[in-house]
Amino acid sequence: MSESLNLYVDDLRDCPEGFIVARTADEAIRYLENHPINILSLDHDLGEDTEGQLPPTGYDLVKIFCEKGYHANKIYMHTDNGVGRENMYQTLKGAQRRGFISDDIEIYHYSITENKYSGD
Repeated sequence: MSESLNLYVDDLRDCPEGFIVARTADEAIRYLENHPINILSLDHDLGEDTEGQLPPTGYDLVKIFCEKGYHANKIYMHTDNGVGRENMYQTLKGAQRRGFISDDIEIYHYSITENKYSGD
């Protein structure tokens, strides 16, 4: 396996220094399947596709993360969507209590990065 990555899942925000960005849940899943993840930072709303349909959200990604038993050392929520943040956090904590994901994953209800959008 390769060196561990810090993965920032967001459709619009600037990728913070020290992170790689996944703009979609599917792209994030490819990273989760193929690289060890140190920090996973999650947005909830991941835009819309070219037909105006909503693609899988950060919450959908969290459910897949729990179902597949993926791992990250630390998970943060940088979303501005309060309901989405709570859903992702509670799903992760519940999956951890039930043994679906490792109990050594540190899960935080807040962001570790500054949310920036430059429009580039």
